[in-house]
Amino acid sequence: MEQFKTTEDLREYIKTLDKICARPTPEGSHPTLYIDHSQGAMIHGVREKDYFLTPDKQWVLPHTQMGLSFSAHWSHLKDQLKIKSKHNKGQAINVFWILEEADIPGGLKFEPDVKDPQHYLLTVTERMLISQLAQKLSWVADRMTVIRDARKAL
Repeated sequence: MEQFKTTEDLREYIKTLDKICARPTPEGSHPTLYIDHSQGAMIHGVREKDYFLTPDKQWVLPHTQMGLSFSAHWSHLKDQLKIKSKHNKGQAINVFWILEEADIPGGLKFEPDVKDPQHYLLTVTERMLISQLAQKLSWVADRMTVIRDARKAL
């Protein structure tokens, strides 16, 4: 295990890894599912607007540009962290991250956002029940690494 003396040392080490996909999340929130969210309807902790759903909202259909948002670049993550901090005043913001090439469950894939190469989406590649998607997102969250109160660390 390597010890880092500064965040710059850590940044340099991170550059040697595969692409990192990170999500800033307010303390107490789930990294991949929404427990209480005011930006639209949710089903099993999945926001409707994040995925391409059938009209009955039971199935999630494949789509390369709809999915859970992740930052794939340092500057994008810093911007997202600022936004989360602004909307969650005084609350710690944790950053959950995973490598793009990580062993994620079948039916899910990281796709670059065509509008912003610093942004990735965890997309669905095959039709699945929304409850299955929620289970897979929970599985991903269990394997993510966390930087606690990233406002100080980053």
